[in-house]
Amino acid sequence: MAVQKIQETKEFIEESWVELRKVTWPDYEQLKNATIVVLVFLVIISATIWVMDLIVRTIIDLIMGMFGA
Repeated sequence: MAVQKIQETKEFIEESWVELRKVTWPDYEQLKNATIVVLVFLVIISATIWVMDLIVRTIIDLIMGMFGA
């Protein structure tokens, strides 16, 4: 049982290494562009959530104010 697990682990590592050699890694320009896209998306999503929170908080304050809370 243990010998089989060791053999399977060895095969997995060898196959993983072969697959990693097939990978085309991004160059600096591609990496920089992808990072900018992620950061812009992050800012847009954060701003959207902030605006939604502001709207919901305002609505809740109005409702609570109507009931004197």
